[in-house]
Amino acid sequence: MEQQEAASPAAAVYDVLIVGAGPAGIQAAIHAARRKTRTLLLGRIESSALYPAHVENYACVDGVKDGRELLETGLAQIVRFGAEHLREDLLKISQQEDSLFAVETESGGRLLCRALILAMGTAKTKLGVPGESEFSGRGVSYCVDCDANFFRGATVLVVGNHSAAADGALTLLDYASKVYLAAMELKVSDELLRRLSESKVELLTGRKVKEICGSEAGVQEVVLDSGETVKTDGVFIELGAKGALQLAAQIGVQMDMELFKYIDVNRKQETNIPGVYAAGDITGPPYQMAKAVGEGCVAGMEAAQFARKQRQQG
Repeated sequence: MEQQEAASPAAAVYDVLIVGAGPAGIQAAIHAARRKTRTLLLGRIESSALYPAHVENYACVDGVKDGRELLETGLAQIVRFGAEHLREDLLKISQQEDSLFAVETESGGRLLCRALILAMGTAKTKLGVPGESEFSGRGVSYCVDCDANFFRGATVLVVGNHSAAADGALTLLDYASKVYLAAMELKVSDELLRRLSESKVELLTGRKVKEICGSEAGVQEVVLDSGETVKTDGVFIELGAKGALQLAAQIGVQMDMELFKYIDVNRKQETNIPGVYAAGDITGPPYQMAKAVGEGCVAGMEAAQFARKQRQQG
């Protein structure tokens, strides 16, 4: 079912912008839109962990329900309540001096919002090849925005097929002397593809990383499934869209202090940054639809209230 999408990533200011089209994001969009705020949901339902799942333990829903059907129904709801939907990944977040948040999407669009809800779930970023765990933190990284500075003047290789990998490779050009991007099949917007083709990133398309090799000093090379060996000082594994760690790092959102994997929130789903909320798997276990929907409900209401106050003051 194809849903109505945002007319265009124009310069107009959204009251509430939600990143992630899973159950938490959809529920947040429903509640924010019903409070008469201009609401945008950013993301693809196919990226949600619920999409391929079957649900039979959700209160008041009888029998086994298909995750895809539930998410499509949710998208129809948010449109009916007045929210917009844009099927794009988020690449960058920044906070402006006027307290608005600016986000950049994979197509190059720039959107502004008064309140931001992070609900993109948790990314399964492991590549699952020999050497990956051994060299984690010694040349293997899962966050370009966090670790790029450690590879100034070095040779690096980015692994991934989607927007996070493409944008990560382009970002690394400002730090590394040589950047490779290994992808079986690039699935990115035309704008990102154009930027890659015009850049100095060396594309290794149709290849998979088979093994990461090195010594006590760290990563030295990767072996591709084609049999090629690529000398590199670092491997950035960027699978899928930008995850919680990468996006949170861009604006100083506090992660949990124990695992540095989830976003810390209070009972109002507020982060340490005023106007930024988080909901769903991104705030930690249990990874259940019921928890995601509940947190999305709270985040949507709180973000809408925050945005309305900001609008009145502005």
